[in-house]
Amino acid sequence: MKAVVLRDPSARVRVEEVELAPPGRDEVLVEMAAAGVCHTDLHLVRGDWPHPLPVILGHEGSGRILEVGAAVEGLAVGDHVVLSWVAPCGVCRYCLAGREARCSTWGSTIAASGTLADGTSRMSIGGEQAFHYLGVSSFAERAVLPASGVIKVRSDAPLEDIALVGCAVATGVGAVLNTAAVEPGSTVAVIGCGGVGLSIIQGAVLAGASRIIAVDVVGTKLDVARTLGATDAVLAGRGDAAKLLLDLLADGVDYAFDAIGHVSTTEAAIDMLGIGGAAVVVGLPATGSSAKFDPLALAEAERRILGCNYGSIRPHRDIPHLVDLVMEGRLRLDSLVSSRRSLEDAADALDVLATGSSLRTLLIP
Repeated sequence: MKAVVLRDPSARVRVEEVELAPPGRDEVLVEMAAAGVCHTDLHLVRGDWPHPLPVILGHEGSGRILEVGAAVEGLAVGDHVVLSWVAPCGVCRYCLAGREARCSTWGSTIAASGTLADGTSRMSIGGEQAFHYLGVSSFAERAVLPASGVIKVRSDAPLEDIALVGCAVATGVGAVLNTAAVEPGSTVAVIGCGGVGLSIIQGAVLAGASRIIAVDVVGTKLDVARTLGATDAVLAGRGDAAKLLLDLLADGVDYAFDAIGHVSTTEAAIDMLGIGGAAVVVGLPATGSSAKFDPLALAEAERRILGCNYGSIRPHRDIPHLVDLVMEGRLRLDSLVSSRRSLEDAADALDVLATGSSLRTLLIP
């Protein structure tokens, strides 16, 4: 099959011929319909995070099942599926407590090693082992994944579009409804209006927030944010983002979501908080990053800092529900997509993403 391979963070990714082994007993073979290009892929390309190489990129995607392993239940050939980059083991203490996004088995094996759960890979290039990315590797024509990370959804949903539910939408909406549990009438700021940030805005609408303030350095992204429910917009390139927001809302906000993950944006989110407010760190920073905050100011005003991994979702519960919301017209996916391109354009799509000017690009195999 064709797949997008990263061999060295100093070199551009390229499409190569990759050999793909059949699925194991607890695995599924999926024909990819679409894959979203995300900053999490960009972190790997930039060398921000360590990972075994060569690796087939991509962790957001959708497709149709071509084959199921002998022990797989509840999935069948032809099913339409969204891929979850957390494949919960179901038996660790976090999974048993309903906190699948924290699954310790996934974190210590699939995420860290670049393999599947048994410690081996299903991919190779000319006899050389190639590694999976977050157990998905969706920048390819096909993928073999753990069955627990393959989520069956309704067949009438637009299969290409719902690739976005697998990361951007699940993370953004989940950050609001699950991680922060935003209450009706709350005030919300969202720093960064890319695919995840725009999904946070839509989640805030679902939660019944009274004011939703979009913050970005790109004016066109703020325009999109307004169409999705933002009540106010702050063009951060004109000055300090926190100060600009406090000029607009003097008491600060109840919830500030950092959808970017830079040290500066995390610190800005904390500085935007009102009394009792919570800063939610959704965007992922580079390894070794450190942010500063005043602990006395947090304690005196009962402010909080919350980490958010994958929107704190339960994949088998939340992903089908989010697809239902799309089909009901309560979540919009079209506004999150800048372009649709081929696998051969993956390097260019990553370059454009790095400029901060685009939203999601969908790669169509």
